[in-house]
Amino acid sequence: MVLDLLLIALAITLDPLPLTAFVLVVASARGVWKGLVFILSWLACLALVITIVLLLTGGQPPPPKSPPSTAALAAKLLIGVSLLGYGEHRRRRLGGRRVRNPGAGRPAPEPASSVSLTSEMDRSTVWSAAGLAVLLQPWGLVAAGATTVVEADTSHVATWLALFGFCLLATSSLLTLELYVVFAPTAARGRLLRLRAWLTRYQEQALVTLCLLLGCWLVGRSLYQLTS
Repeated sequence: MVLDLLLIALAITLDPLPLTAFVLVVASARGVWKGLVFILSWLACLALVITIVLLLTGGQPPPPKSPPSTAALAAKLLIGVSLLGYGEHRRRRLGGRRVRNPGAGRPAPEPASSVSLTSEMDRSTVWSAAGLAVLLQPWGLVAAGATTVVEADTSHVATWLALFGFCLLATSSLLTLELYVVFAPTAARGRLLRLRAWLTRYQEQALVTLCLLLGCWLVGRSLYQLTS
């Protein structure tokens, strides 16, 4: 369980889509407060999913080969297959784009929309940041985490530490950016916008890599557990 949670949390924290949006949030006016609310909303979603799973299981993993255990593994297998399909779809689309435009793989200048997007975020409220965190939560990966939490045995302290570590690791990239804005507010805005440009430039490659690697792991892991 621990290794699965670690890999899923790593994929969540490296997902470039919420990271790109969060950069705009913390780079905007009152970005520290908006970023804090974004992170709290993000963590609340993770905690809510974990709580629901633990309430359904009673904090005890279902017996091996039982219907609940098999259903959880089947759900994990389905999520893994979906990630593989999604990653392959984006890989093919990215490859087709490069064939049509051979220069697509070269670095591009910073998007001109950064200024207008940041201006829009300047006018947004902290509640908008909270809603954005819910919308941008990678729910497919969170669902994969939920199927793993089914195996949690809350009678052991190590289980609680693993669940806490999952939430912390899944939020670590957001926390890092938030702390950077807190301790280096003057330099942060320009550097964060350049980071957003870099993330936008390479987010397709990152998404494809994350989806294919995690999808392979989930499919292999669930098939092994279903057949062993």
